Amino acid sequence: MNAMEIKDLQPRMGNVDIILNITEKGDVRTFEKFGKSGKVCTTVATDSSGKISLTLWNDDVDKVAVGDKIQIKNGWVGEYQGELQLSTGKFGTLEVLEKSKADEPKTAEPEDSEPEEFDEPFTDEEVVDDEK
Repeated sequence: MNAMEIKDLQPRMGNVDIILNITEKGDVRTFEKFGKSGKVCTTVATDSSGKISLTLWNDDVDKVAVGDKIQIKNGWVGEYQGELQLSTGKFGTLEVLEKSKADEPKTAEPEDSEPEEFDEPFTDEEVVDDEK
C-alpha cells in the first residue's frame, strides 16, 4: 500500500500509513491514568501536502526529535477544536526512518562554547568498578 499524504487524512480515520518530517516538538507532559504514569508530547509533522499535529505517547516521546523523518503505521486521526490530530492510537506503530542531522556529533566546537552537562566521563558503573 502506498503511504498516504496529510491532505488525504480525515477525522476518525484509522489504518493510517504515512511518512512525515517532524518540524516542531512541544513540551513533554506527564500524566497518570489507571495508577500508571505516562508521557505525552505534541509535535508538528509535515509532508509535501501540508502539516498536521502529531501526538506522541510514552516511549515514542523520546524516540523522536525535530528534523527526524518518521513513518506511522496503523495510525489514527482524531480531531480537537477543529484541528486534525494524528497519533499511533492503541494499535499503531511509529518508526524513525532517518534521524535528524542535528543528532550527529559536531566536528568542531567554537572556543567560547560552554561545556555540556553530559561531558562528564565517569558513570556510576565505573565508580563501582574502582571499589573492587
